[in-house]
Amino acid sequence: MALWDRVRTELDRAGRVAQQAFDEGRLRLEMLRARRSADSAAQRLGYAVYRGRRQSREIIGDEYAGLARAIEAAEAEVERYRKLIDEAVARRRQSLSVQRTDPTSGAT
Repeated sequence: MALWDRVRTELDRAGRVAQQAFDEGRLRLEMLRARRSADSAAQRLGYAVYRGRRQSREIIGDEYAGLARAIEAAEAEVERYRKLIDEAVARRRQSLSVQRTDPTSGAT
């Protein structure tokens, strides 16, 4: 029975590590989407400035404010995901260090 308990324990650990890796990957993908959103808003702002200068006018305050808010919101989202990823990495490292120092993880 001890062998099956050991196998079950190791499978549970492997499952937790796999889930943590999956969650971290999902967070990284969401951060990439937020970065793309910020880049898209910045690109739209750049085009608006270009068109305005080309027509010898400044961009309208509402247009600038809307695009600036979109960039700020996307950058805040990127930062939020960065913090979540850092926390996920710390949890993964902590769980790996616990597994290494766990006396039951030695050879039987």
